[in-house]
Amino acid sequence: MATNAKTRKAARYAVPVAVAGVAAATVAMVPAFANSGGPDLPKMTAQQLIEKVAASDVQQLSGSAKISTDLGLPKLASGLLGGGGVAGGSANPEDKIAQLANGSHTVRVAADGPDRQKLTFVDGKDEYSLIHNGADVWGYDSKANEVWHEKNPGAAAGKDQKKTAERLGGASPQQLAQDVLKAAGPTTDVSVGETAQVAGRDAYQLVLKPKQSGSTVGSVKIAVDAKNGVPLRVQLLAAEGGKPIVDAGFTKVDFAKPSADTFAFTAPKGAKVTEDAAEAGKEGHGKDGHGKEFKGLDSFPGLDALTGGMGGAGKGGETKVLGEGWATIARIDTGAGKGLQDLEKSANGKDAPKEAKQFFDSLGGKVTGKFGEGRVFKTRLVNALITDDGKVYVGAVTKDALVQAADANK
Repeated sequence: MATNAKTRKAARYAVPVAVAGVAAATVAMVPAFANSGGPDLPKMTAQQLIEKVAASDVQQLSGSAKISTDLGLPKLASGLLGGGGVAGGSANPEDKIAQLANGSHTVRVAADGPDRQKLTFVDGKDEYSLIHNGADVWGYDSKANEVWHEKNPGAAAGKDQKKTAERLGGASPQQLAQDVLKAAGPTTDVSVGETAQVAGRDAYQLVLKPKQSGSTVGSVKIAVDAKNGVPLRVQLLAAEGGKPIVDAGFTKVDFAKPSADTFAFTAPKGAKVTEDAAEAGKEGHGKDGHGKEFKGLDSFPGLDALTGGMGGAGKGGETKVLGEGWATIARIDTGAGKGLQDLEKSANGKDAPKEAKQFFDSLGGKVTGKFGEGRVFKTRLVNALITDDGKVYVGAVTKDALVQAADANK
């Protein structure tokens, strides 16, 4: 049972992780040159620009950034992610970072090497800060006056940096760009696009495009500082066009060493302080943008009644990865033993909670194929096909690609 709980908890963070993970889907070097769309800079190939990013040794900076995410989520899912702002509610960073998957957020950033970083999410007069200073990691929500604290001696000694880096770096343009380039491989074309100015600094732009058909991603653009190789902006563009799915970039940046007091933190008087990070996060509780408590999709009111534990409580839960790169699809056999027709009857039953019907109605239109019948839950980036026999196909691919995968793997 504990294993199933972990599976459901992991699934809650699948969409935010997919935003970065799909963008990191693999690159082949195509020597193309910058043209005259912006500042006049020396010509540089994609290979040279990637090497410039890799060789950058900048570890000190401060500034402001804006992160905008438009996944095209249905209203119900958008509310669950809390599009009304980051400040307010639990100070646990897992609850806050998940909310970045929806809406626009202003972030103040500061870094001084691997031992000191700070992110502050600004929401009007309210702020949420996540601070790493040596062995201490703090989260502070000014609106709720709540503090989250984790003591991590290993981080101060240069060990166990991964967890801290994921919490603090995952929201920055630098980390997003590095995630994109880290998994470079043969399924993507890379070129150098027009030059640009970002936060008042001259920049080259790497342009990544999928070679494969069927992806919802049109391209990824990474603006790279022409002088020091620091990524200044990352844009994830949809194949269908429109504004970027994700647009994360500095609006102001300074590469001078931040003052030491930038990373100092003392819990304010009267603040509620949670010292045990594991206990603070294990239930996955949070609040939406309207201050209403929710407990993640795995325990959303009416969902268990609707699915009979489809989220992983059945005997199945097996996941198989189909395809590669931008065309990767995960096939999940829930083992729930309950199909969509049964779920629809449950949702429309006289004793069904209204939330169950709302959840079912948020699923997309019906589709058919050799696999049988199903529904497609659509966003601008990640789509999911839920079949009548309880299987789920999910990936950053089109509806047609999901149906083809289901037909070939029924």
